Amino acid sequence: MGKDQEHDVREELMPAGEIYRPRYSGVATFMRRPLRDDGNWDGVEIGLIGVPFDGGVTNCPGARHGPRGLREQSTLMGHTNHQTGIRPYHIAESADLGDVLIEGVYNLERAMDDIEAFYRKVHAAGIRPLTAGGDHSITLPIMKAIAADRPVGLIHFDAHCDTGPELFGHKHHHGGPFRVAVDDGVLDPKRTIQIGIRGPAEPLWAFSYESGMTVIHIEELYAMGIEAVIAKAREVVGDGPTYISFDVDGLDPVYAPGTGTPEVGGFTTFEAQQMLRGLRGLDIVGGDVVEVSPPFDPSGQTALTGAQMMWEILCLMGENVASKRA
Repeated sequence: MGKDQEHDVREELMPAGEIYRPRYSGVATFMRRPLRDDGNWDGVEIGLIGVPFDGGVTNCPGARHGPRGLREQSTLMGHTNHQTGIRPYHIAESADLGDVLIEGVYNLERAMDDIEAFYRKVHAAGIRPLTAGGDHSITLPIMKAIAADRPVGLIHFDAHCDTGPELFGHKHHHGGPFRVAVDDGVLDPKRTIQIGIRGPAEPLWAFSYESGMTVIHIEELYAMGIEAVIAKAREVVGDGPTYISFDVDGLDPVYAPGTGTPEVGGFTTFEAQQMLRGLRGLDIVGGDVVEVSPPFDPSGQTALTGAQMMWEILCLMGENVASKRA
């Protein structure tokens, strides 16, 4: 490849005005997007946000370190989705908005309020949030902020339904955010599908069935096949506003050992990518990747896997933002 051709390739890879540099250089931000943590969010369409909180875990803590781990590994993400051709940085303006400041670290209710207040500002600015958790309790305040004016649908990848009852005197725990979201009127259970469910916590998930959610256990996923699961997800959420929540424990632990409540027998990283890529064209108003716990995986593999799933969601959101702008 000659120098002129090399220059052309770089121009093709990078959005206008950005500098091509080695992936291992510079300060780590989500996907190497510009850091806009000063509150000046003019022009930002998709906000990449960290929520370093794991006060809602029922087993092992550590997901508070998830945003930092995901940031570090996300610098390895490319610019073009080789399967779909989506180039998210070229078609929508995205930026790293920093981490939510949680002053109520030792108070679950206060922490939920801190998270919700931040996302209300994001929503008021017209920005669609894509979040790195944190444990799964953080999804509730995000939903309360972005769905206050109308409930959203949900595509939920997980080993657990997370619709459990109050535990140890608290409703704000990572095993129950979607039950509370329905009770609070921000999640439409009829437009909710939960994919990859398995494990001994099944007796806790009665609310999912009683409220009308669609639950696809891991055995059903393999019996149906990936294409049928995609079709079912698209059918359930329809064309209304939809949120994607990806818990890394939905994956088999061989792909994501760094998580607090691992369950063997999950789907693969490739299958997860195919399911996410099959959601193109849906109205994705927000998303998150949660339960990455770097202390349980010093290799960084779980954070890399989580960052890849976050990037896949970014591709979907970017394409949707661009289509609405056109």
